[in-house]
Amino acid sequence: MTTVGIIAEYNPLHNGHVHHFNEAKRLTGADTSIVVMSGPFTQRGEPAAVSKQARTEMALHMGADLVLELPVGYALQPAEWFAFGAVALLEATGVVDSLCFGSEAGRLSDLLGLAEFLADESSELQEELRRRLALGASFPAAFSAAAAAVWSQAPAGHGSPLEAEALLRQPNNSLGLHYLIALRRLGSAIRPFTVPRTGAGFHDPLQRGSSIASATAIRRLLLEGGSPAAYMPEYSMSILKREHAAGRGPISLEDYRSQLRHILITRTAEELRELQDMNEGLENRLLKVLPQLDPFTVSGLLDALKSKRYTHTRLQRLLVHALLNHSKAELAPSVLAGGPGYIRVLGFRESGRTLLKKMKQTAAWPVVLSPAQFTHPGLERDLRAAAAYAGAFNEPRRADLYADYLKPPVML
Repeated sequence: MTTVGIIAEYNPLHNGHVHHFNEAKRLTGADTSIVVMSGPFTQRGEPAAVSKQARTEMALHMGADLVLELPVGYALQPAEWFAFGAVALLEATGVVDSLCFGSEAGRLSDLLGLAEFLADESSELQEELRRRLALGASFPAAFSAAAAAVWSQAPAGHGSPLEAEALLRQPNNSLGLHYLIALRRLGSAIRPFTVPRTGAGFHDPLQRGSSIASATAIRRLLLEGGSPAAYMPEYSMSILKREHAAGRGPISLEDYRSQLRHILITRTAEELRELQDMNEGLENRLLKVLPQLDPFTVSGLLDALKSKRYTHTRLQRLLVHALLNHSKAELAPSVLAGGPGYIRVLGFRESGRTLLKKMKQTAAWPVVLSPAQFTHPGLERDLRAAAAYAGAFNEPRRADLYADYLKPPVML
């Protein structure tokens, strides 16, 4: 039995995800699949539209055999650590043979050589990255430009830095590159595959006549009260309707504005400075901007703080770290480099039981089905994040706030 690993957020699960899942099974010839999925908060620094349990249910209906949670300490990170945490989880299961990700390039050869070159983090790359950051570039822009420049100047001669930079500026290419780097750093035997993105791009608006739209466009439509039924499988739409009717979605960062305002106005600059991603004096700028916002909104705060260096995504991640009280110390690179350290099961199909039985012998880390029976700093963060997320529901109940303790993994 062979198994393909898929890293996803399914926020929410739409037709493009179904296409990728089917292609991943076809390309790899895998019998079973394991999805590593972000929990309540996503890599762009946003709350997921609906809970991790609801999105797990969507994934299982699609055909995933086993769904694991990417710990929030990795889910709320730039591409390097997001990818490392997810790939480390797949590696730690001991049962994954292949990894399949989507990319704009659609060809593994376009990314593989660059990943092998960058995995060593040469002093030239670090120096070029520091230089571009000092010029005021955001980290994603600085990294893509620095990597392309160093790659083109390597002795082997790898072509135009402009072509390489254009490749890396595409979000799925960049994330795929970091999956490949993580595989190399872990010394993993997992074989990578890539599927070309089809239909709408990452930020493209909804297109009439198309059955595929970006998750960003679908979330925007949901928040505006529209129906994305044309872009989603029926089971996903049904779950969305159920969650909406129960007052459990769609959730947005704006739903946490009261909590965020309280946190930000009751902390000193010194206290804010200890938060993850609060760097380069941003705490002082934040405290200066806060009194000028009338009324206070999250979108208004983001607009006031945004600059060439501080992208919306980076600022959103910072606000979620503040919401969840994540410190620099607990999410330091030296800590993240050790990997998650546990494998949290969110849900499984009957076929997933076989994988779980096998993992009892092969897994490098404890497999957690009940958080009440396992203790780990990362898992404690996950549990607090889930409770904080549920605080935005219309009428959060005990069963929502403590769902991780009170509900078993989702099973189909």
